[in-house]
Amino acid sequence: SQELYSALEKDNAKLQTAKEAAEQRTQELKKEGELHKILSALPEKKMMFKGLPANKEDMNKLMLTPLIHSPLPGGSALITFEEAEVAQRIIEKREHTVELSCGQLEELDQCRVRVQAVPVDILLPSALEVGLLTQSSRSILVSDLPSLDIPREALLDKLELFFSKTKNGGSEVESREFLEDSQQVVLTFTRDGVAEPLIERGYIQVPIGKGKYNIKISPCMSGDISNLQLQPSRCPRTVLLLGIPDVLSVESTRDALEIHFQKASRGGGEVDALAYVPAGRTGVA
Repeated sequence: SQELYSALEKDNAKLQTAKEAAEQRTQELKKEGELHKILSALPEKKMMFKGLPANKEDMNKLMLTPLIHSPLPGGSALITFEEAEVAQRIIEKREHTVELSCGQLEELDQCRVRVQAVPVDILLPSALEVGLLTQSSRSILVSDLPSLDIPREALLDKLELFFSKTKNGGSEVESREFLEDSQQVVLTFTRDGVAEPLIERGYIQVPIGKGKYNIKISPCMSGDISNLQLQPSRCPRTVLLLGIPDVLSVESTRDALEIHFQKASRGGGEVDALAYVPAGRTGVA
């Protein structure tokens, strides 16, 4: 009948589809087998990925590290502990009696002074907007400079001499500027086409004094700050000590403060750094 014929046609179509799928899977298995044979015949090669994954959205962002200059009054000290919990204990106690060894009179072998411990609050940038960043076509930014005991002008002279030679990829230098806030140098050449090849090299070995140092070459960017927002921030591990009298020498006072505040019995702990400004003077942290 017609109904039986239609059912047979549908079954035949299903069988044909299943057959084609089976043939396709067979071909895939054959290819996988051939690929496995090829890979098995290749020598083993160990590989290690040493890069870091990057988010494309973050690649065009400019990362800034604030460098804060904070004035210090005379008769004060900044003490930074290794642990924030120690600094918090010192601040909570507020007043501390520190023993200073005088060593002049036997009956006054120990002098005691009272100092106040207060937190260190500073303003840090929370948001920064730069109107338009432009790259100089003739300037380069020189960073990763070595910390050498030579005058700043001597360092600038050596950099200018090196980068003024064509064999080093440079040319005649028009100006040089030492950036105080970042300890970097901006070199400007007299003509175009010199800065870009140096920037592409990234790092250049420069002889300075008796050694050779790899210094970093970056593009020199400039722009106007259109919006800067600040927010108060507290230094978690640092304490400001006030009211320190000028009794002993700078070194003796530093030693006495460090000995006192590193003792656990007095609520202290390991000291990471300490800076002292005697009375009558001023300092910058």
